[in-house]
Amino acid sequence: MNSENIVRQLRMLWRTDRIIAEIRMRHMLVGLGLRAFAALIAAFGLLMLELSAYFALVQILGAIPAAAILGIVNFLIAAVLFFVAGRPPAGRDLELATEIHGAAVDALQGEARALQMQFTGMVHHPLNSVLPTVLVPLITMLVRSLKKSSAPAATAASEPN
Repeated sequence: MNSENIVRQLRMLWRTDRIIAEIRMRHMLVGLGLRAFAALIAAFGLLMLELSAYFALVQILGAIPAAAILGIVNFLIAAVLFFVAGRPPAGRDLELATEIHGAAVDALQGEARALQMQFTGMVHHPLNSVLPTVLVPLITMLVRSLKKSSAPAATAASEPN
């Protein structure tokens, strides 16, 4: 288990989450704008149909079919805009970000499993985890003390009286 790997995977996870959120937010805003525009055109279409019904009741002239046709065309435009707004977001960017996100989550899960195994091993066999951290410094201190004690003895033996 390496803390640098965990930090790197967490950064990657955060960045991909941010990219996914930006892509989805952009798609949602575009869809909302198109839906609002479609609703406005539908309102104009309804107004034109009402206007054509009014003209039909008042008098039967050429303005009536024109207003009715214009209202129907406005409704068709609104339906097309609703259809375009309902499309799923662009696949390539979102797929790539989702794939990287999944890889980061998998790596973090692997690091968590390694940490769990290390913790479990430490709980079941506490001396296995303590011995390397205690034994190595003890051996180095012992070797240094032996070197220091052998150095004065060697200088004392080499000096003639």
